[in-house]
Amino acid sequence: MMIDRRFVKHFDWGLLGLTFLIVFLGLLTLYSAVTSSTAGPQKILYFKQLVWYCIGLAAMIFSLFINYKLLDRWAPVIYAMCMFLLLYVLLFGKYVAGAQRWIMMGPVSIQPSELAKIAVIIILARYYSKHANIGGLNLRELFTPFLLAIIPFILIVKQPDLGTGMIVLLIAGSMTVFVKIERRSLLCIITSCTITVPLVWFFLKGYQKRRILTFLDPDRDPLGAGYHVIQSKIAIGSGMISGKGFLKGTQNALAFLPEQHTDFIFSVLAEEWGFLGAFILLCLFLIFIIWGLNIAYRCREPFGTIIAVGVTAMIFWQVFINIAMTMGLMPIVGVTLPFISYGGSSVITTMICVGLLLNISMRRFLAE
Repeated sequence: MMIDRRFVKHFDWGLLGLTFLIVFLGLLTLYSAVTSSTAGPQKILYFKQLVWYCIGLAAMIFSLFINYKLLDRWAPVIYAMCMFLLLYVLLFGKYVAGAQRWIMMGPVSIQPSELAKIAVIIILARYYSKHANIGGLNLRELFTPFLLAIIPFILIVKQPDLGTGMIVLLIAGSMTVFVKIERRSLLCIITSCTITVPLVWFFLKGYQKRRILTFLDPDRDPLGAGYHVIQSKIAIGSGMISGKGFLKGTQNALAFLPEQHTDFIFSVLAEEWGFLGAFILLCLFLIFIIWGLNIAYRCREPFGTIIAVGVTAMIFWQVFINIAMTMGLMPIVGVTLPFISYGGSSVITTMICVGLLLNISMRRFLAE
């Protein structure tokens, strides 16, 4: 297959290098999280993560070289397939720790809710690129994107996975705000949300209510629901300025940190590398987010612009919620930290999103 030299000339090496740098820090942190803990031998998870990153790299290359404009045509099919997988996992998925989120494919398990985030980004980008206007979208025009976002949200929350469901809604909300909402419609939406959000409490499961109450008062149950966030805050605080050193985090080593290789991996990093290490990671994520928005700004084609905004919003909200959660600034909802947390489906989804950003950036010359 012949590759246009202009693609190589316009390739975004800076974004690729930034991605690899964050991935490298993630692998270092994961190695510490799974090897220095006394909870049991988990070193196999590190090698599994390496395999997942190899698969993720292949997925990124695939999403890079397929013209992203073809996704406009295939968006309904991609969305329908992901909704089918979400329905399938509710009927036949594997139970782990009381949640039914995974589909077994031989020795490998996949989490369809992660792939659903990409499907929502693509289908909403398709809709908004055709219907956005200067005056903003009205309530009638917003009904279709509302359905496209609420269907996966309901299917994901039923697993139950409130964290990923929230991410889907936040991605959809960010993309909608970007394309602009009519002022009267926006006021109507804000009023409706203000009235209905308190009613959500009655639909939450018991453990979800306990997480919210624990967020408001972590000391109400320090050995139960509040244990996770208390230990996480101890780990982050004990790292102080420069940290305890690589593989020397005591909260991690003594297995006080729960889910130290997934949801609370930021606590491992902050304990070992301190404020400086955490600050560097946050700066790298900030640069990544600004880079993604710059790609959206420089794209001269609406579909690509909106996809770039959706991908950037996904990374932003996951970083924000995960770190806020580990610091006790938000309830624990089970959101992974992109490029850092362990998880095959999360790694593949994130790398596909990076490939889409590179794809949009590389092809911008076609419209220039």
